Amino acid sequence: MTSGQADTILKAATRLFAALGYDGTSTRQIADAAGLNIATVNYHVGGKRELYLAVMEAAHRAEQAALEQALARLPGDDPVAAIHRLADDYLDFCVDHPEVPALWMHRWLSDASDVTELERQYVQPLLAAVTAALRPAAEAGLIADETDLEYTVWTAVWAVHGFAKGGVLDAEGRRRAGGDRAALRRFRAHLHQTLHRTLGLPGDPR
Repeated sequence: MTSGQADTILKAATRLFAALGYDGTSTRQIADAAGLNIATVNYHVGGKRELYLAVMEAAHRAEQAALEQALARLPGDDPVAAIHRLADDYLDFCVDHPEVPALWMHRWLSDASDVTELERQYVQPLLAAVTAALRPAAEAGLIADETDLEYTVWTAVWAVHGFAKGGVLDAEGRRRAGGDRAALRRFRAHLHQTLHRTLGLPGDPR
């Protein structure tokens, strides 16, 4: 299989898994979306499960690279500003790559429940890295003692994934998400306020 064919299959599978979930997507649908026959797709990727694992690995690598770049800037000269910047970086990543939160949200709804290793392999290390990066600020007294850092990180993930995937409803009942600048600006401000107050950070939300 050429690299061009591989990219085409992976992109088609990513779109379908993000939209329909693993359980709602067939290999035939992936083949049709890629413009190939089902035998060719099966021969090269080894079946739907193997393709799903490849899609999730690619999504994880993209998310991991974005987080590592963001975490490398912590704590900086201003730890409070750095925490807010970390939230911005993660929000921007999810808005720019909405397929990533979509893939994980399907798993929240027990999609691909027979594929059990992904959370342990991909999610837990990233959560641990973010929590560990926040711990020095807690030890320095910038974060309130009663704050549950792990649940605070989860709260940010739940909120950002929900906005990037589902958006919010406007007065006419239309969904507004990351592609709507006003909605994104409003959600960003809300995210900053939520994290600032939950963490008990000094100063005003930024």
